[in-house]
Amino acid sequence: MTDIKTQAAVQAREASQAIAQLPTAAKDALLRAMAQALEDDADVILAANARDLEAASAKGVGSAMLDRLKLDAKRLRGVADALREVAALPDPVGQVTRAYDRPNGIHVERVRVPLGVIAMIYEARPNVTADAAALCLKAGNAVILRGGSEAIHSNTAIAGSLKRALREPASPKRW
Repeated sequence: MTDIKTQAAVQAREASQAIAQLPTAAKDALLRAMAQALEDDADVILAANARDLEAASAKGVGSAMLDRLKLDAKRLRGVADALREVAALPDPVGQVTRAYDRPNGIHVERVRVPLGVIAMIYEARPNVTADAAALCLKAGNAVILRGGSEAIHSNTAIAGSLKRALREPASPKRW
């Protein structure tokens, strides 16, 4: 019997193989859909964030950390806009970063490829959930995210929105 962490890692590995094959247009469409999902789910995300803020405040968390934890409509719009900005970036997959010819005539190139699965651990910054997911998707990677316990409800709500956007059928017209 496998535990939930192992199961998540196996699922991420399987997803990474599919993500690595996505064309740029598909990745960009998914990123725009993720941004839209965050905006569509703003009420749910902000309510979850209010729960996190209340719990953190009750624990005596300092004002600087509370500020990093806090989401409001403007900050959430900024997170969605950041996903759209990532979509507008050039696709790093397949970029040739170095090329040269060997004395024996063989042409050698260094080409950017997806890594596979990336794991990220971060503090009480709910925006990192969306930022990390977006950057990994753009680079053709799957990601396992582990946010700080102070942001558990916010991260769960954001991740839920992002997953919903990824699950919706991707029609060719989105690309």
